[in-house]
Amino acid sequence: MSFAAPSLGSAGGRSARRAFEFGRTYVVRPKGKHQATIVWLHGLGDNGSSWSQLLETLPLPNIKWICPTAPTQPISIFGGFPSTAWFDVGDISEDAPDDLEGLDASAAHVANLLSTEPADIKLGVGGFSMGAATALYSVSCFTAGKYGNGNPYPANLSAAVGLSGWLPCSKTLSNKLQGVDEATRRAQSFPVLLCHGKVDDVVPYKFGEKSSKCLSSTGFQDVTFKAYNGLGHYTIPEEMDEVCAWLTSKLSLEGNTV
Repeated sequence: MSFAAPSLGSAGGRSARRAFEFGRTYVVRPKGKHQATIVWLHGLGDNGSSWSQLLETLPLPNIKWICPTAPTQPISIFGGFPSTAWFDVGDISEDAPDDLEGLDASAAHVANLLSTEPADIKLGVGGFSMGAATALYSVSCFTAGKYGNGNPYPANLSAAVGLSGWLPCSKTLSNKLQGVDEATRRAQSFPVLLCHGKVDDVVPYKFGEKSSKCLSSTGFQDVTFKAYNGLGHYTIPEEMDEVCAWLTSKLSLEGNTV
């Protein structure tokens, strides 16, 4: 599925638009009563298949998982070498520029995947590494009610999970939410779970910690941050157990969590 990012405009009314060709989407059907649908986003260079296989093993029978595959695009951190990625990244640092066009395109893709879910189903986003960053960016769009380009954000999210990730556009989040009547109310009640390994050598632990603090300081009152000693840039059963218990609680799911 392709998605042309909206033009941000220029003096002559023309600016380059990147065409984003998203890859295959993998779906894990609920084994029990369908109560929630979560779009789960993979990390840089991965695809939706690997995470769908893991998510299928979790004791969450009431969740439908949608695992899309990111577009293949040139990545600055790889010297322009193409890779599956939700947005371009030049450097994982606090001063690195954010690829708003890519972030908006991926957040719109997530919202589009959720747009056909039944009205009584709770909707969520989650992901690992760059996927976690995209999920958190989607939360900021939902809270503000609009994408970075100003277009209205359509999905009604209920929860978000970010593993080994970071919050894009963290420096402008406060400004993004200011002056939006509903934003404060949405932020106050929106639950976010962030998990990060203390020895992550790809996305440093401090980025997860700072992302948690940034969300809290901008009005998110239900942020849970879990640190894991000895954990690098990958996931472990203990972490996924935490995700299962948290989702079951926050989305009021039926069924067991054992």
